[in-house]
Amino acid sequence: MTQTLIVIPARMQATRLPGKPMADIAGAPMIVHVWRRAMESGAGRVVVATDAAEVMAAVEAEGGEAVLTRADHQSGSDRVFEAVAALDPDAAVDVVVNLQGDLPTLAPALIGACVAPLADAEVDIATLAAEIVDPEERTDPHVVKAVGTPLDDGRCLRALYFTRATAPYGDGPLYHHIGIYAFRRAALARFVALPPSGLERREKLEQLRALEAGMRIDVALVDTVPLGVDTPADLERARALLSAPD
Repeated sequence: MTQTLIVIPARMQATRLPGKPMADIAGAPMIVHVWRRAMESGAGRVVVATDAAEVMAAVEAEGGEAVLTRADHQSGSDRVFEAVAALDPDAAVDVVVNLQGDLPTLAPALIGACVAPLADAEVDIATLAAEIVDPEERTDPHVVKAVGTPLDDGRCLRALYFTRATAPYGDGPLYHHIGIYAFRRAALARFVALPPSGLERREKLEQLRALEAGMRIDVALVDTVPLGVDTPADLERARALLSAPD
């Protein structure tokens, strides 16, 4: 039976919204909302990996599990790998989900959807995308586009590229990449050992490192994009969404 570990990296030094894991949303820190969504998914063990004792305390106060990691990691994937090494020294875990800690409105089912492409043994990493329906997103560089070849089931792409540009050119759908990743454990170890690649540095997209190294990424297509909280305006949107009556 496949063992899945969901790790939520959370650091307090975010450039555009410092301290955001602890930002209050409807009476609870943002990181607690994300942890709750991950637990609701039922997809596996959930652990928050953080560099801040206050984040760890907030998660543990909810009954969750958290681990302290170094403060000098360059990426969330590096933080996730440190946590996995500490939590699973015997390598019993098969799949590691890197779930961003700034997705408080995440639909829990998206985690399972992200893991699903790993049923194909040829896939190293799986992630998500949704078709762009807002015309403004087609040209917005903050909206990362997933470019890929459709697979037989029509609900998954084999990734060819990820970009902030409007791509591919011409008529047809564009896909909004959702930054949740499911790694085979061996693929995560290989990925974090690779140096940053040229396209990764140029586009500022970490997943391009894997593609440039010949790793296979499949993209499951879903119908909803969770709100990522990167700015004060995003935070206010999340507060409005999560404070609204059911």
